[in-house]
Amino acid sequence: MQTLTAPRSAHQADAIASRLIAARRRVLGLVADVAEADLERVHSPLMSPLVWDLGHIAAFADLWLSRREDAPPPLRPELFALYDATETPRAERGTLPMLRTEEALAYMAAIHDRTLEALAHADFGPAAAPLDRDGLMFGLIAEHEEQHTETMLQCLQLAAPGTYAPRTPVELQPVARGIARVEAGHHRIGAVRGFSYDNERPAHRRELPAFGIHRAPVSNGEWRVFVEEGGYRDPRWWTAEGWAWRATNAIERPQFWAEDLRSSRVFDAERPLVDGAPVLHVSAHEADAFAHWAGARLPTEFEWEAAARAGALDGVGQVWEWTASEFAGYPGFVAYPYPEYSAVFFGGGYRVLRGASWASSPGTHRLSFRNWDHPQRRQIFAGVRLATPEEDR
Repeated sequence: MQTLTAPRSAHQADAIASRLIAARRRVLGLVADVAEADLERVHSPLMSPLVWDLGHIAAFADLWLSRREDAPPPLRPELFALYDATETPRAERGTLPMLRTEEALAYMAAIHDRTLEALAHADFGPAAAPLDRDGLMFGLIAEHEEQHTETMLQCLQLAAPGTYAPRTPVELQPVARGIARVEAGHHRIGAVRGFSYDNERPAHRRELPAFGIHRAPVSNGEWRVFVEEGGYRDPRWWTAEGWAWRATNAIERPQFWAEDLRSSRVFDAERPLVDGAPVLHVSAHEADAFAHWAGARLPTEFEWEAAARAGALDGVGQVWEWTASEFAGYPGFVAYPYPEYSAVFFGGGYRVLRGASWASSPGTHRLSFRNWDHPQRRQIFAGVRLATPEEDR
């Protein structure tokens, strides 16, 4: 395992505490605006009931706190199997004997206090236990809660209108167009310092030929042209797998777009599409087809990271961006400390997304972060950025 390198300091502990507190404030602010009945029902077979996420956030932290050296016993060990994401697929979670909302929130509060108390006395130095070293476990707990908050927002977007109304409207911004060239060379890929998941490590150099990449993600206006010119009805632009998915599911436009292609549903309301803003809620299959139609291609995830580190990309962080890469471990990958997080998904046909979305917490806005999902998924706050074809490099 490649360990992190930041020294133990009061500042580091304070930064992690602030992140934990901010993550909790965000998730509580989210559920405060949702009726209890809507927290406890299944809104989509793709997603967990929201109250399951709440119990899972608490059980995850409870489990990891109990694995520290000299830690007290877990608070609710009988809940670990119930809230094990690997053992309980999303489609089955609505049938489980989950904690109700009030009890889940109480469990969350108790574990949050335990986490902050443990953090206040933790040693992050080189002589510390592996889970404490450099704040690894506390970063894991914070980032896990942040990621589930974004997942809960995905669920609320899939829910019926009126279920959730964001306090601040979601407004993606237009981004200047253009194509940047990234020179050939050995480019750094992966995380070096700070909290990171095992799939971001070890950092390494990867040789890439020169390539071009669009500075901005594909916009709503560009995508509308694709729809209007019959892009969803012409199999020439689609992979065989993508065309079969499109036909089977009668996919005609990005998810949540109105038939007139001028507005989209954002949680509780129809909002006009901003032509220059990034397109949202498209699958990797749609991204592949659009790229082919546009005479371009999707970047690999390594090209994406190299371009981002070179400052060639604008608009990063508004939408997740599909890449051409399948999810796999880097050379020298070691599963640690959470074996179920990454390795069980390698080789499963999952596509990598890079960047972050408007719904992501700041902690995940790092250039080495790797998201992944099935290529047909559209509930993710995802768009796409284009690269130049091989022959145009």
